[in-house]
Amino acid sequence: MLGSEKNGTLYIGVTGNLMKRIHEHKNNLVEGFTSKYRVHRLVYFEHTTDIHSALVREKRLKAWKRQWN
Repeated sequence: MLGSEKNGTLYIGVTGNLMKRIHEHKNNLVEGFTSKYRVHRLVYFEHTTDIHSALVREKRLKAWKRQWN
């Protein structure tokens, strides 16, 4: 899970190589949501042993309400 410093925007995704993916996001090598909203700070991660459980968990996290109040 990546977060922005200015507005608290969160990005949730799945990757097989966390260090590479963070490097891509921090250096704006990936166009889209993270570059548009400047979501570059790693705020949380989980390790899983298989892609299926990772995708199930991603879906659950994305279902969270985004409001903090």
